[in-house]
Amino acid sequence: MSLLDAARDVRENAYAPYSRFKVGAAIRSASGRVYVGCNVENVAYPEGTCAEAGAIAAMVAAGETALAEVCVIADSPEPVPPCGGCRQKLAEFGQLDVVVTLATTDGRTTKTTIGALLPGGFSAAHMEKA
Repeated sequence: MSLLDAARDVRENAYAPYSRFKVGAAIRSASGRVYVGCNVENVAYPEGTCAEAGAIAAMVAAGETALAEVCVIADSPEPVPPCGGCRQKLAEFGQLDVVVTLATTDGRTTKTTIGALLPGGFSAAHMEKA
């Protein structure tokens, strides 16, 4: 199954009763395994969980910490990029050249990279003392 198919399938499980904006994400880890996530809203909006964060949490829960590819899909006129927090989460577990495919449910796609999504991102190197 392709990452796009996995993201499309898990999107259907999203819990989005408030925004009605379902998002699905699939990531391929460095081992080649695929992990998926969908957005999960909460009545204390916006205290929900993004699809990308859910997929990353599943990967980490399985004992992996390196991602190799990302796909995000939503029902939108244009492909929707990850929010700022998820961009930082993707950068935590993926190299800057990791490909991120953004897709719509009607078949539009665009490809970018983690580095292009988060220029000048905060990294562990910023925490090192001189």
